[in-house]
Parts: sequence; structure tokens; C-alpha cells
Amino acid sequence: MRRPARWGLGAVGAGVVVVLGLDVAALGEIDPLRRTISEHGLTELGWLFGLGVTLLAVGSAAIGVSLARARLAGAVGTLALLAWSAGLLVAAYFPKHDWSVGPSLSGSIHRAGSLVAFLCLPLAALIIARPWRRGVRRPASLVAFGLGVCSLLYVSGLGVLVLLGAQDGLRWWQVVPLGLVERGLAAVEVAAVAALGFWAAGRKLSAEYAVAGAVESRPKNLA
Repeated sequence: MRRPARWGLGAVGAGVVVVLGLDVAALGEIDPLRRTISEHGLTELGWLFGLGVTLLAVGSAAIGVSLARARLAGAVGTLALLAWSAGLLVAAYFPKHDWSVGPSLSGSIHRAGSLVAFLCLPLAALIIARPWRRGVRRPASLVAFGLGVCSLLYVSGLGVLVLLGAQDGLRWWQVVPLGLVERGLAAVEVAAVAALGFWAAGRKLSAEYAVAGAVESRPKNLA
């Protein structure tokens, strides 16, 4: 059960290194405060950006599989985590668009994939790692839950700012330093995925869950 989680953590780490490397290499061309991470997909190294995001998506899915096999993630939590992975893949392979010159099909698909990913990850972390659930609780699960709360507050705050800006006639990309905000949100959400991965990869996880499950399944009149 732990092996997919460990592979997933490795893939997530490799994906993060690739994307961070692109950010560092393109500092003179892409302003990280104003330009989103997806800008890398429009450069000559777009294939490398796609590879990095794919590693992140596949690693997240592997962590989800490990959690599901350990019976730590129910159907809704697993689907939310897989939706995060699917959204990442869509955002990576459908290039972003310059919305100042009008809409495009690829840009609309890219934006939809990004929204699905950024919204589903907090949901997955909150459902899977909720501290009041019965069964195994480890420090990594509490960290994942806390990061899920932070992600949800981050997304909610951004949504409020966008609505307030719209009242003043501002477009959503003009309200905040979009690149900085997106990178901050991505960092929190990837950290939540990593925390879930460390939880799933814990050495004593299976044994602890088996004991907890046995205690919960005992008839009340025998407890």
C-alpha cells in the first residue's frame, strides 16, 4: 500500500523541481509577480512545463490510489484528488490564452482545468484528512488538513477580491498580482498533496488502521 505513495511523492517532487527550474531560468523573460506559471507552456520549453505538470498530476493520482487502498480516502475524497490531477493535465496540455485579445477554445479549456484543479484539491484534503474522522490520525494528516483549510481560505479570498474588482470595472487578472497569487496558492496546495503522500507512506499505517478498524467494528455490548 505504501509503495504507490512513495512513487507519488517522488513524482510530485520531480514535477516541482522542473517547474521551479523553469521559473528560475525564465526570470529575465517572465515576471513571476505578474505572469502565471502557465506562461511557460507558451515558450520553447513548453514541453518541459508539460512534463513537470504531468509528473505532479501522476504523482498526486498515485498518492490517491495509495490512500484509497489503505481505506483512508472514501469515494468523494478520492474523486476530488483525481479531479485535481485531471485538472492539472488539462491545464498543461491546453495552452493558456491572452484574454485581452478575446476568448479562445484552448484558453477556455485551460482556465476550466485550472479552476477544477485549484478548487478540488482543498476539498480532497479536507475530506480525506479531517481530524474528527475515526481511525488513524498522524501528524501528516493534520498538516494536510490545515493546508487544505489554508487553500480554501486562499481561494475564497481571491474570489472575493475578484468580485470587488469587478464592481470597479476591473478584469480578474487586474485585481491582484496574478503570478504571485497563483504561485502562492500552488505552493500551499502542492504542500497539501505532499502531506497526504507522507501520511499514506507512513511505515506503521496499515497496522494502525487494522487495529483501529478492529476496535471500531467490535459489538458495543462486548466493548
